[in-house]
Amino acid sequence: MAVPSFLARERIIAKPGFNRWLIPPAALAVHLCIGQAYATSVYKAALVSHFDSTLTAIGVIFSIAIVMLGLSAAVFGTWVDRNGPRAAMFTAACFWSAGFLVGSLGIATEQLWLVYLGYGVIGGIGLGIGYISPVSTLIKWFPDRPGLATGMAIMGFGGGALIASPLSRQLMNWYDPAYDGTAGTTPSGSSVAGLFLTLGLVYLVFMMFGAFIVRVPADDWKPAGFDPSTVKQKALVTTESVSAANAIKTPQFWLLWTVLFCNVTAGIGILEQASGMIQDFFREGGTSAVAAATAGGFVGLLSLFNMGGRFVWSSTSDFIGRKGIYMVYLGVGLVLYVLLATIGSSAVWLFVVLAAIIISFYGGGFATIPAYLRDLFGTYQVGAIHGRLLTAWAAAGIAGPLIVNGVLDSQGTVGELVAADYRPALFIMVGLLAIGFVANLLVKPVAAKWHEPHATTPATARANPERSTAR
Repeated sequence: MAVPSFLARERIIAKPGFNRWLIPPAALAVHLCIGQAYATSVYKAALVSHFDSTLTAIGVIFSIAIVMLGLSAAVFGTWVDRNGPRAAMFTAACFWSAGFLVGSLGIATEQLWLVYLGYGVIGGIGLGIGYISPVSTLIKWFPDRPGLATGMAIMGFGGGALIASPLSRQLMNWYDPAYDGTAGTTPSGSSVAGLFLTLGLVYLVFMMFGAFIVRVPADDWKPAGFDPSTVKQKALVTTESVSAANAIKTPQFWLLWTVLFCNVTAGIGILEQASGMIQDFFREGGTSAVAAATAGGFVGLLSLFNMGGRFVWSSTSDFIGRKGIYMVYLGVGLVLYVLLATIGSSAVWLFVVLAAIIISFYGGGFATIPAYLRDLFGTYQVGAIHGRLLTAWAAAGIAGPLIVNGVLDSQGTVGELVAADYRPALFIMVGLLAIGFVANLLVKPVAAKWHEPHATTPATARANPERSTAR
């Protein structure tokens, strides 16, 4: 697929002396916008009421978006690597904004299928392309600290709800004056339609800003004082290159696929149900001790830990290794889920602390996985490999919400659920994390037969992106 000349990679090669620290703001401009996906719980109850539907049916909107994220990242990963981040960010902005506009029309006309199509399918394509658009670029700008680099970019996705949650409440209150989050009232469907319309237009502007300030380094560029040979001294880190076509043939790729699927499934179910979950955990006699506004603040707090975890834990992985940090995400996370299921309802502060740490691990897993891929497969087509691996997120986007919403629908009705109703789902997550922990332990260096010839360069990678040269 050809791109207009003003979006071409050749137009955005940085000139000598360019400051690489100008790239993270471009990445954040995109990821903070598409990170709105984590704020869906703020208006989920309104959509259940507006469409007279169930939690599972409304949760499908989010699941479709995550599925399309994974599929579009896999399909367009090589295209993004070949054409560069500006073309990818521009395309993502168009799809993400259009998804909100079509979704708004579906809510206004009470056509749920239009919301599936808009926010789910169209917006989901924007999610996928936008998510991977800056990742390989940042890794190339920061070869000395790949964990830090991916953390800077992907923390924006985790922090998107920190902005979107309070903004959504304010906009829904503006469009529906009768809505009062502090009183536990439910916003009208028309206010959610207005919210979608507004967010679609606002996000378009900010994402275009990121698209037009991003730059890529010249092929021979490297940071001052950086010696590429030093990466050989680290376990599991290679200086070889593996193509995207060959990467998916290796056991390492599928072990990391399993690791990401398990980590994401465990976290995504909580995030998608966060606002209602904290209210249900402290409900007695039909009344929750946690107000709706407080629950909305909890969503924002989780977003903060999701964002902070992406930066802090991925940066930590530069020192203790990717395999080591995933042992923390999955092993310690498993213990925290057991505590959440058994004693999480004993005190609000304990519930909040446990959930916040769990979500920081969830976010850290996302930010660390591109650096893990770079360690194992090199930088040659790491963006395309990352895109293919995100199909694990697509699968988790179905599994996580279905597990939680399916369990809850079988336990009772919205507004009457209590902590015990969540325990079966939480223990399922414990089992998934145990599987992921074992998969991570099995990761070893990639066999030499999958390596590309040393003559391969970034230029030939763009000219022949799917070349397979296994020996």
